[in-house]
Amino acid sequence: MTDNRVTRAGRHSYNTRSSRIRAIRTPGGKLVAQTITKTTKGPKCSDCKCSLPGIKHLKKTAYTNLKKRERTVSRAYGGSACGGCVRQRIVRAFLLEEQKAVKKLLAERASKK
Repeated sequence: MTDNRVTRAGRHSYNTRSSRIRAIRTPGGKLVAQTITKTTKGPKCSDCKCSLPGIKHLKKTAYTNLKKRERTVSRAYGGSACGGCVRQRIVRAFLLEEQKAVKKLLAERASKK
């Protein structure tokens, strides 16, 4: 009969939120404790505060070990704003420019008359 008991690493033996463990069997057949890291809420959109898709939910220090393509999305405002908000910004800027052009055109027509 194999022994299914696991000894916790560290000073205290309490199963708190920060010290959760998972029992893992090694290739040698030994049962060891593997600490489970807490999951974070992940990066949020700067405008609508929704979770950014395509970016891993890691702790801030863990992002330094990732590749750049895993940290951002290849788009304008890639790691800070979601696609919907970026589209909204682009459309708003375009419509403002169009409005300025129309206003200028109407002013020219009014000056001709």
